[in-house]
Amino acid sequence: MKENVAETVIGAAVVLIAAGFLFFMSQTAGIASGGANYDLTARFQSAEGIVVGSDVRLAGVKIGSVTGMSLDPSTYLAETSLSINDAIKIPDDSEVGIATEGLLGGAFIEVSAGASEFMLGDGEEILNTQSAVSLLSLLLRFATQASE
Repeated sequence: MKENVAETVIGAAVVLIAAGFLFFMSQTAGIASGGANYDLTARFQSAEGIVVGSDVRLAGVKIGSVTGMSLDPSTYLAETSLSINDAIKIPDDSEVGIATEGLLGGAFIEVSAGASEFMLGDGEEILNTQSAVSLLSLLLRFATQASE
């Protein structure tokens, strides 16, 4: 009888810990935010490092995430779909760029807010974009220029 009680208590503890991890993950990923979102698109010449689920940040604060990526076959640009928190309105002259969290960190989309009084609406496109800078390309350029 003592073994059944101990097994039940240990099993309940494992279930509670697993539930705690799931709650933490949903809060971290923004799944449980429950707030409404609106969708924007942005086209980049190079979206290197960005994947579905990458953060969209404004002033270093997460305001949304990347929900889709595709290649436009006519322009050869990477088209990204962004889901933005409905409480955050982005001016239509804003700029988005791909940034990294340091030398080895992950990539995210950084929004630099513009000064326009007109805001982007659901389904609109951010026209001012800055593509990712490849660290390897920069190092190769530096190495070839140093040898000349």
